[in-house]
Amino acid sequence: MAAEFGCSHYIRKCKLVTPCCNKVYICRCCHDENEDHTVNRRAVTELICACCGLKQPVRATCVICQTRFGKYTCLECNLFDNEDKSQFHCYDCGLCRIGGANNYFHCRKCNTCLSLRLIDNHKCVENASRTNCPVCVEDLHTSRTPCYVPKCGHFLHENCCQELRKNGHPLCPVCEAPLDNVV
Repeated sequence: MAAEFGCSHYIRKCKLVTPCCNKVYICRCCHDENEDHTVNRRAVTELICACCGLKQPVRATCVICQTRFGKYTCLECNLFDNEDKSQFHCYDCGLCRIGGANNYFHCRKCNTCLSLRLIDNHKCVENASRTNCPVCVEDLHTSRTPCYVPKCGHFLHENCCQELRKNGHPLCPVCEAPLDNVV
């Protein structure tokens, strides 16, 4: 059996060759945490097999040793993961999500995947997720941190919302409406 390989973000059997700086990282998150720029996940064209060390074009299995780089593989996002997180690729979002496609719907107005419990139960704000979190200023759409959707419809990270409440700020930082959840 091939050796496991990974980082704090993903368990996988390959490393990515990042085209922006031609460095090797286990994943795009590791790259972004260590460089002063971000890597475009779709621009990655090469990877290195963690089992035999062969540098090769991005693919699901190694051309030499036939190692499967991840139980979940998305060649759109260059995502490989051996840990089951019920991953799925949303073509409308343009990226992979976790939690199972059957538990989410893509809201065309908010332009993101939302929990099924929010169908007809949230205020749509056009492109709500295609902004930065009003608290930490991290991009909401590509963030690996879960989002919180208050009644006002302005998205923010769950942990940022918790911090606001903990520090006595129970209002949306965008519109000052209460940060009550929609359900």
